[in-house]
Amino acid sequence: MAGAAGTTNQGYAGGSAAGSVSTGTGGGGAGAVGVNSTSANPGAGGAGVASTITGSSVTRGGGGGSHTASSPYTSSPGGAGGGGAGSTNTSANGNPGTANTGSGGGGIWNFPGPYISGAGGSGVVILRVPTASYSGTTSGSPTVSTNGSDTIIIFNGDGSYTA
Repeated sequence: MAGAAGTTNQGYAGGSAAGSVSTGTGGGGAGAVGVNSTSANPGAGGAGVASTITGSSVTRGGGGGSHTASSPYTSSPGGAGGGGAGSTNTSANGNPGTANTGSGGGGIWNFPGPYISGAGGSGVVILRVPTASYSGTTSGSPTVSTNGSDTIIIFNGDGSYTA
């Protein structure tokens, strides 16, 4: 069974299932497709994408991992960049994606329980402007720093910047 298609410039497709339909596949990440499952092993989440906009390399947008629905229960890791791992047992929720990475949450086999897949990681907005052009006019609570001749403004919640 093939994973759903990704959206151009937003993420890759999930993995494909091979063998048992009770073995999940990895969710697609910003930089790679989710890993295919085998009949006994769930697929890991696809990798995110590294960016140096803040002055150091940070990977964000990893896909969520998965879980098997038959014994022995196993899970797979989320993709690099904050993807949540699949649940390690049938009595727990999937692991959430890392906050401020835009990553996917981990999966869980949910029959017949009240358990749910992990929530996706919240997003982040990062602006990098030449310090000579930085107005200093922001709202919300952004983190503001400098790197060389640039000012970096990071929004992990509501806010705005006016040039």
